[in-house]
Amino acid sequence: QVQLEESGGGLVQPGDSLRLSCAASGFAFHLYAMGWYRQTPEKERELVAGISISGDTTAYADSVKGRFTISRDNAKNTLTLQMHSLNPDNTAVYYCNANYNDMAYWGKGTLVAVSS
Repeated sequence: QVQLEESGGGLVQPGDSLRLSCAASGFAFHLYAMGWYRQTPEKERELVAGISISGDTTAYADSVKGRFTISRDNAKNTLTLQMHSLNPDNTAVYYCNANYNDMAYWGKGTLVAVSS
């Protein structure tokens, strides 16, 4: 059974940092490109950051470059997103995604709320 379980979300203040984690199971994690997406009621789901199967290549949305870092541990089947200098625009539900050819899996999401 494929599972992607996000954790680490919460309510933080502007300028704070937060670390999201995604625990994967039930599929060959090391064969899948991984990514973090986010969605708000006002916007469609958008890619925040992506990482290749080896972890050597990463990509970020322009709005988070220099503040967010995506990483993966293929030995532990985990994906992380380190977020710094959070601002209210980063408020969203963050989803973990696994992608291999036409196969895509999603977690249920974790809420990140940035407010003073």
